[in-house]
Amino acid sequence: MDDTKLRPQNRTWHRMFAAGMAGTAALITGLSTGVNTGTHAWATAQEATTTEPILRVSLNSEAAGKPNDTGSADRVAANTAPAAAPHPLDPALLFAEEKLRHLEQNIHDYQAVMIKQERIGGTLMPAEYMNIKVRNRRQRPNGGQPFSIYLRFLRPNAIKGREVIYVEGRNDGNLVAHEGGVLGMIRVNLAPTGTLAMRGQRYPITDAGIENLVRKLIERGERDRQTGQCQVDFFENAKVMDRVCTMIQVKHDVEKEPLDFHIGRIYIDDEHQVPIRYEAYLWPSPGEKDLPLLESYTYAKLKINVGLTDKDFDPSNKDYEFP
Repeated sequence: MDDTKLRPQNRTWHRMFAAGMAGTAALITGLSTGVNTGTHAWATAQEATTTEPILRVSLNSEAAGKPNDTGSADRVAANTAPAAAPHPLDPALLFAEEKLRHLEQNIHDYQAVMIKQERIGGTLMPAEYMNIKVRNRRQRPNGGQPFSIYLRFLRPNAIKGREVIYVEGRNDGNLVAHEGGVLGMIRVNLAPTGTLAMRGQRYPITDAGIENLVRKLIERGERDRQTGQCQVDFFENAKVMDRVCTMIQVKHDVEKEPLDFHIGRIYIDDEHQVPIRYEAYLWPSPGEKDLPLLESYTYAKLKINVGLTDKDFDPSNKDYEFP
C-alpha cells in the first residue's frame, strides 16, 4: 500500500487546498508510510484502519512542525490572530460540501446494512444492525420525490423483526412501525420526534441517512469553527471492512460548549465518494485509557441507485411483515 500517492480526486482537492493556503500557512512534506492507527472496535470485531495522515491542519501554533503521536506528517499551522486566516476546519468543510453536491446530483437512492451504536443518557447501548432503504428528496419533472426510509432491524434479538417506514409529507407526518415477535401484531403511527419514537435514539428518523448525515456534519463544523482550537487530519487508505476510504479526523483538545466530541472521524468511500462511517468519541475521564464512544454509524454493503419505488416504502409490501 503506497501511502504517498493520492487518488485522482484527492489530487485535485489537494492542489486546491494548497493554493488556497499559500501565503497564510506552511506546508511541510515528507510522509512516513506504513504506520497504522486503530479506531474503536466494532461489535463485528472488525476495525476501521488508517494510515499516516496525508495532511494535518492545526490551529495550535505550538504544534507547528512537531510530529504527531504516530510519526511525521504533512502539517499546516495557522494562528488565531488574523481574523481572515483560514481555519483548520475549512478544508474539511470544503471537502464535505463537495461530497454533499455529489450526493445531491448523483445519488438518488440506496440500500445497505446500517450498524448504529449510541450513548443514551450516559450509557453506551448495544450496537444495532438493520437493513435500510433510503430514497433522497428530489425534484422531478413529474413532481417531487419525498425523503423516504425503510428499516428492518436484524439484531440484537430484543428488537429483531421491528420494521419502520417514514415518508416525508405522508401519513400525517408520522412514521409507521411494528415490533417483532408476539408484539408484531400491532401497527403504530408515531410522531418522529415524539417520546415513544425517540426512546433509545439520539436523533429522529427524519435525520437518518447519508445525505442528512453530511448536512448535519457541515452544520456542526460551521458552528465549531467559531470555538477556536482544533486539529484536522486527512488520512488516505483508511479501511472500513473491505472498503478503502479517505478519513477526516477532527480533534478538540479542550472540552467546552458547544463542542459535542473530543474526536470525530468521517470515512468517505473512495469509489462511491460518499461517507460510509461516522464515529465520535468523548473526552476521557482522568485515568481512563480508552476513549468513550459517543456514537457511530456505518453503512455496510452499500448499493447505490438501485431504483427504489413507492412500493419499497409501502407497509402493504408483501415482502414486509406489517400487520
